[in-house]
Amino acid sequence: MGKVHERIDDRLRAFIEAQHMFFVATAPSGSDGHVNVSPKGIGGTFAVLDERTVAYVDVTASGAETIAHLRDNGRITLMFCAFEGPPNIVRLHGRGRFVTLYDEGFADLLTRFDGGVDDSRGARAVVVVDVERVSDSCGYGVPLMTYAGERDLLPPFMERKGEQGRADYRRLKNRTSIDGLPAFDMDPAPEAVPRT
Repeated sequence: MGKVHERIDDRLRAFIEAQHMFFVATAPSGSDGHVNVSPKGIGGTFAVLDERTVAYVDVTASGAETIAHLRDNGRITLMFCAFEGPPNIVRLHGRGRFVTLYDEGFADLLTRFDGGVDDSRGARAVVVVDVERVSDSCGYGVPLMTYAGERDLLPPFMERKGEQGRADYRRLKNRTSIDGLPAFDMDPAPEAVPRT
């Protein structure tokens, strides 16, 4: 049976930190926009900051729905499922905010993670969640699956692009959500090439 907890206690913390992946759900305000669910799974990019605050490194990718929705209303849910061992599902409901690679405090936040993902490997922001509700449930319907390893593809792909290439990619793919909301539009305009 499901249970609501006062905080992220040591048992819940150990469970969520042991999971190889988690899911992030957000939605825009109103009834017309699309609900978004994103899988996250790059090792070392999630951290429990305290018993009511968690964070994850938001890596440059083909969309920026979470950031758009956080800008719109701040609502966010993180879900962790046990795919190995005893069944369990933990959900963290709360309010999210983000600190971009251009913001003061970004470098300090990155020190809270063990993943080695920084702006050179595609980190565009750190999403911080102020957790308002912590719950777990049985997870009996979640299948058993064996962890085979990391797909070390996205961070090296972003690293190869270089700083300017990552900014160009974000300007192309991340400026608005699929519903047209402002998303990651923080990259400065590219420098003009001087005429000779």
